[in-house]
Amino acid sequence: MIEVVNLCKSFGDNEVLKNITTTIKKGEKVVVIGPSGSGKSTFLRCLNCMEDPTSGSIIFGGENIADPKVNINIHRQKMGMVFQHFNLFNNKTVIENIMMAPVYVGIKNLRKQKKNPDYTGPATKKEVKQQAYDKAIELLKRIGLEDKADAYPSSLSGGQKQRVAIVRSLAMDPDVILFDEPTSALDPEMVGEVLELMKDLADQGMTMVVVTHEMGFAREVGTRIMFMDEGRFVEEGTPEVFFSNPQSERAVEFLSKVL
Repeated sequence: MIEVVNLCKSFGDNEVLKNITTTIKKGEKVVVIGPSGSGKSTFLRCLNCMEDPTSGSIIFGGENIADPKVNINIHRQKMGMVFQHFNLFNNKTVIENIMMAPVYVGIKNLRKQKKNPDYTGPATKKEVKQQAYDKAIELLKRIGLEDKADAYPSSLSGGQKQRVAIVRSLAMDPDVILFDEPTSALDPEMVGEVLELMKDLADQGMTMVVVTHEMGFAREVGTRIMFMDEGRFVEEGTPEVFFSNPQSERAVEFLSKVL
């Protein structure tokens, strides 16, 4: 689904990612772990070009999305992103947050497709908005927050905000979702409700790339662990092998501190 070839990223003289090559297959739950400052979040942000790579290729949907000539926004419609600090729009209600991207893209597609005789999508802006509303309500029911549809994010708990942020990504029917430390800003008692939703997504076959410090989640849900240190993937393998028999000294040292 995603092929990364010789990916490098520097901020000035600081080389954060060093010649990374890897492949993420459809249906995989790749969990990226490692010490703070090792490049995990930068790697994730490069995957959908929120950070422009310094060099290298990222092949997604058959195109190198690291190429400046490629319209990255088209590809982002199929690559959801969930952030550490939720990034909900505080001046919009919960349901408006979830509907925003589907409505924007739907109306844009409506304008393009009206001249196409084979077009079978919504015929009017009203239909686009109704479809987005119905989908948003369905997603809120899925996470038990349909009663919060007209609430503003400021009235939600951290766990509720993050669950809304996750279903906001789902509203675009993505092929893959990137999670950047989705529980690190939450109070400990709220972590579980977010991880449960992520486990449900994993069980339903969603392709996921997750940067996290939650080792229990990595062990239980991950299909592949990628251990990063100093801008490189030092070691990768199944959770069973990585956690029981790490091969590199750096991974042994890291696990001794976090487990």
